[in-house]
Amino acid sequence: MATGRSGGVSAPPFDSLNLARHVGDDVMCVQTNLDRVAADIGAQRWAVLDAVHGADVAVVSSSGVVTGVDALVTSESGLALIALGADCVTVALAAGSSVAVVHAGWTGLVLGAVPAAVVALREESQCDEVVAVVGPAICGKCYPVPRERAERVHEQCAVADAALVVAANGQPGIDVTSGVLAQLDDCGVTVVWRDVRCTAEDPNLFSYRRDGRTGRHGIAICLSTDTSGQG
Repeated sequence: MATGRSGGVSAPPFDSLNLARHVGDDVMCVQTNLDRVAADIGAQRWAVLDAVHGADVAVVSSSGVVTGVDALVTSESGLALIALGADCVTVALAAGSSVAVVHAGWTGLVLGAVPAAVVALREESQCDEVVAVVGPAICGKCYPVPRERAERVHEQCAVADAALVVAANGQPGIDVTSGVLAQLDDCGVTVVWRDVRCTAEDPNLFSYRRDGRTGRHGIAICLSTDTSGQG
């Protein structure tokens, strides 16, 4: 499930389904919003990713905010995993009786956050067949970057050809989603759905580059609590 910014209780500029505590929103509003997202996908608990723009992965079995990593994996039924974004790419993954979420900006693309999550999910699930849902993110033409950043992607990222574009203003741009899709393909992951909206262009989504002080939408996944154990 990929969320937007409507359906929550937060006040402007976090209106209304902000899922992040670190942006300055009322903590109780964020709690309510997270509870709503978890309930919407049939979960009783949630674990939310407090991303650090790296590539570390945590395997979790309990609820709460998980710091210091950019991907979560679980085999616990009824536990919603939630990754947040406001321009970066969020990905939900499923394999066997395990699920995962990933946050990837341009740094995560270079460091390989998504491939690291796929490896960890396969190890946890003991299943090679992985499917993915990709959330909304800023598009390449809306994401101009300094030339030095584009050069780092070119030099250090195996999927640079997919990720590097020319932005609308003529500067180098990074299409992080295209890079992530290329990494998923390289990992043998099937993308079953992708949200094609650009966060900077769509007012129904949070965008840090567009608005500055704003909230975070997310992507959420959980294993069902039925006896089959399937997500």
